[in-house]
Amino acid sequence: MRRVAIFSGLWIVLLSIAARAGDDKDKDRFAPGAAASYKGSQTLEKISMAAVPFLSEEQVRSAFGKVDPNHYGVLPVLLILENGTGKALRLNLEADFVGPDDRHVEPTPASDVTFVGGSGKAPRMPGTSPYPFPRKEKKGPLNIWEIEGRAFTAKLVPLGEKVYGFFYFQTDYKPGSTVYLTGVSEAATGKEYLYFEVPLEKQ
Repeated sequence: MRRVAIFSGLWIVLLSIAARAGDDKDKDRFAPGAAASYKGSQTLEKISMAAVPFLSEEQVRSAFGKVDPNHYGVLPVLLILENGTGKALRLNLEADFVGPDDRHVEPTPASDVTFVGGSGKAPRMPGTSPYPFPRKEKKGPLNIWEIEGRAFTAKLVPLGEKVYGFFYFQTDYKPGSTVYLTGVSEAATGKEYLYFEVPLEKQ
């Protein structure tokens, strides 16, 4: 049991280092503020979150340069998560955009967003090829580094740290919308937190 505990502790330390290194790569170019600095932020069980729809020209330019995902039907939502629990958190996040009419929209993977506006990826059944012969798929105007490079990918939040990144939803922003999140647990024990429902508010 002692070896298992030591291994678990080392694993958390290594993931904590990796999480910090991942944040540092883009720190100088894009660094959001604290969750509490944004409208609609929430704190539940000492976990603070903000979900920020990037709509204005200034917001979009700060994260994506000259390309505006909204012009192609993609709403970028910045998620900021801060860990004040005193324990490392493991993340396996699932996020849904929930409109005021209670309609749920799942996020589009960042790798698929790069095809929006191009020839697109053909739908395929599991275990099958979309074409009888190989065919090159054409990426679209959202094929820029920032789309995948700034997507939310964190899997661990060290104690006292924050992580952030974008989820992409193929929908329009609507006042009264929220982001419904599950998949937060304690790294050491596996204890899960139920869910978070974070308002989406224009800044």
